[in-house]
Amino acid sequence: MVRCARRLSMFVMLATLPMVAGAQEEGNGFLFGTPTGAFTIRGGWALARAKSDLFAFTTQNLTLNRSDFSSPDLEADLSFRITARTALVISSGLSGMDRESEFRNFIDNSGNPINQSTSFRRVPVTLSVKRYLSAPGRSIGRFAWIPNRFATYVGAGAGAMYYKFRQAGDFIDFSNSNVFSSIYESDGWTHTEHLLAGFDYALGPRFALNTEARYQFASAKLSNDFSGFERLDLSGLSTTVGFAIRY
Repeated sequence: MVRCARRLSMFVMLATLPMVAGAQEEGNGFLFGTPTGAFTIRGGWALARAKSDLFAFTTQNLTLNRSDFSSPDLEADLSFRITARTALVISSGLSGMDRESEFRNFIDNSGNPINQSTSFRRVPVTLSVKRYLSAPGRSIGRFAWIPNRFATYVGAGAGAMYYKFRQAGDFIDFSNSNVFSSIYESDGWTHTEHLLAGFDYALGPRFALNTEARYQFASAKLSNDFSGFERLDLSGLSTTVGFAIRY
């Protein structure tokens, strides 16, 4: 009985070797068991829409352009597999800029430029549902899981966003043309929604390259430092590339 069991085990192993070997060639190897999720970190560029009236006022009077409010972006995801093609994703990111500027059409009484600095930060914390357009991998038998080379996905989600808009330096009182020093600041949390699309490129059973485009929708009420301005536009498109680790 023991000999028969051993021979049967060897026969099953030999029969499945070509299948696993072929899968390794096409799908970069296999894992023992289907992954339950992935951790992904990405870097790229966060394009700020910058369409509200405070941005318009700033770019009209200071030597800043709308593109100056776009900045490098760092994002991280933790995903949890729900079904073979669906995952729940917890995400956070950080984008921010710092720029020096001066008034476009004014100088002080000594003929020097009137200088100030502007900073803008966005930190979203969100929950998304991600749906793969095709399965990211397939199971072979009960234990082996083979990743597909490409896996494209789309998704949507919502959450909260922390923002900070700050200007410090010298400014002009347009009522009497006096120059004065001050700091204007507004920060806080607001709600946000987003749409996303991306794909994974398998480097092996556990690792993958990831690229994603995500459009955030958000705006926030400004503090009393910016009295008279409408809500601050926090929307924009981020495009990132990074590295995923399946677990």
